[in-house]
Amino acid sequence: QGPLVESGGGSVQTGGSLRLSCLISAYSDSSTSMGWFRQAPGKEREGVASISTGGGSTHYADSVKGRFTISRDNAKNTLYLQMNSLKPEDTAMYYCAVAYSGGWPPGLTDFSYWGRGTQVTVSA
Repeated sequence: QGPLVESGGGSVQTGGSLRLSCLISAYSDSSTSMGWFRQAPGKEREGVASISTGGGSTHYADSVKGRFTISRDNAKNTLYLQMNSLKPEDTAMYYCAVAYSGGWPPGLTDFSYWGRGTQVTVSA
């Protein structure tokens, strides 16, 4: 296992929910933000949600606003992504990542460390 380990993926039907977790065993102390990304087959990796280190600011992709919620539990060194009202187009490999620089909201290239991903599949 690496410093970032995702879990919680699975297969659900349209309208279902999943909660992804990312255990961050290193690198979190000096980070500026953390985020969730996803990549579907044949598509580029895209940002889903980001949260500032203090947790005071969050940012979401338009496609998930109102359905997904990013949060973090510093005591547990864990980042979460609550996903509700899932759609087939949410099907992808989901990755968590940590950033140490960049503005707000952070861009893809601001993230230095990545997990290996957890698969989310939403069936119609």
